[in-house]
Amino acid sequence: QVQLVESGGGLVQPGEFLRLSCAASGLTFRNAAMGWFRQVSGKEREFVAAISWSDSNTNYADSVKGRFTISRDNAKNMVYLQMNSLKPEDTAVYYCAARLYYLGVPRRSDDYGYWGQGTQVTVSS
Repeated sequence: QVQLVESGGGLVQPGEFLRLSCAASGLTFRNAAMGWFRQVSGKEREFVAAISWSDSNTNYADSVKGRFTISRDNAKNMVYLQMNSLKPEDTAVYYCAARLYYLGVPRRSDDYGYWGQGTQVTVSS
């Protein structure tokens, strides 16, 4: 079955960086659009970034544009989220998501059929 496993979360100070990784298995990864979302307890899950299967198209939330970069390695079945200049408001659980056989870069959580378990990112001084 499809499995997505996030890693790389942690506690950092404002202005620092983190790189999240998501390892995918049980799917034809090169045919999947991949996304990152985040959620704060008590709030709705929020779109962060998405990347098309071919790596040619990306999409970002306005709140992270210019600071975060999504990338993928189809040979390794991995997707990454490089997060620079982190702010306290970036604190959340970050989730990796997959939509199979889709050419675009979906932004809605309902567009994704598979999710990881999440990794906590805390930005605090």
